[in-house]
Amino acid sequence: MHFAAPEPGSRPPVRDPEAPRRVTLLELFFDLVYVVALALISRALVVGLDWHRAAEALILLSAVWWTWAITTLVTDMYDPERNEIKLLIIAVMFGALLMTTSVPEAFGARGLVFAVTYVAIHLGRGLFLMPIVRHEPQTQRRAARIFVWFAVSAIPWIIGGYVSDNARIICWAVALAIDYSGFRLAYPVPGLGVVPTQQRNVTAEHLSERYQQFFIIALGDAILTIGTMFSLAHSEAENLGAFGVAFLTTLLLWRIYVHKSGELLPVAIQASREPSKFLFTAPYTHLLMVAGVVTTASGFHLVLHEPTGRTPPAWLAVIIGGPALFLAGRASFEYEVFSRVSLSRPGGLLALLTIAPAALFLAPVFASLGAMLVLAGVAYADFRRSRGKPPEAPVPPH
Repeated sequence: MHFAAPEPGSRPPVRDPEAPRRVTLLELFFDLVYVVALALISRALVVGLDWHRAAEALILLSAVWWTWAITTLVTDMYDPERNEIKLLIIAVMFGALLMTTSVPEAFGARGLVFAVTYVAIHLGRGLFLMPIVRHEPQTQRRAARIFVWFAVSAIPWIIGGYVSDNARIICWAVALAIDYSGFRLAYPVPGLGVVPTQQRNVTAEHLSERYQQFFIIALGDAILTIGTMFSLAHSEAENLGAFGVAFLTTLLLWRIYVHKSGELLPVAIQASREPSKFLFTAPYTHLLMVAGVVTTASGFHLVLHEPTGRTPPAWLAVIIGGPALFLAGRASFEYEVFSRVSLSRPGGLLALLTIAPAALFLAPVFASLGAMLVLAGVAYADFRRSRGKPPEAPVPPH
């Protein structure tokens, strides 16, 4: 990895409006941590599967996602080719990897490690950025506001590391609510104010590419599950059937994402009257879609392990719930790009709810097949809507 020589004059490491917008190799290297994190979370969900375990998995995913999302916004605002920002990315990568190693026991013996590392990532980033942007008062105030909000959420994070079971879930849920709402409100702090929306620069090419890349990482978790869980414990036909359904489901998730909102996201950001609005919506819509893919991967784990027999209700919630979460996030994502939601999105959700009662009396592989057919119907509806028509121009909401 190349570190450029320091520039004279100690210019603040904010992005040059005329600089290249492509994602750097260091950012792609940084993403590797999250391949492992998502895989551990999807596997943790199916160990002793119940609603308690589902709540734990959601909290872990939300925390891991937030370290990635905020770091992505930092690299969108600051120049990732500057030495200072390279060091920051590496430090966050180290912290995220330490968090990842704690995922299997985050609600057990290593809860404090998980919480302290999460807090250190966000507070450390603020302590690092504020001095190096001291010649940019507005940027420094923004970093200070973000630091204050993460300092407040650090309290329930650390308390949660000392308590256990439901108390830890409650403490960490409160902490995440502070973190997520602070971002949505633009981190208001008395005396420091908020930066007007029009002053928040958004790099369309970079930001959209980063979200697309993370969604591919989530799909990588599904592929990893398929590859590692495929076995010969059952008959060849059962194994191949479950394998084929899982692979086609993953393919459909990719297809539905990219058609057409995923492809047009950078154009939509540029076309928006207020591109910075995407800063306040993309983390939430993509979290829903990523949660859907991670849950679907957990469903693959169950189906590939035991494709036959009756489908337990908890298994069905995962097998059907994963695609449902994805479609809900995908509907929100479509609204971001086109200011409307295709009927295939709510139609797909309704279809999943409709097949759920019958799937309780079928084998897990058939429940998974039903979810796959619903996704296939959504993908086909997308294809029919755009077939033979000129590319639809994005019309983001104003």
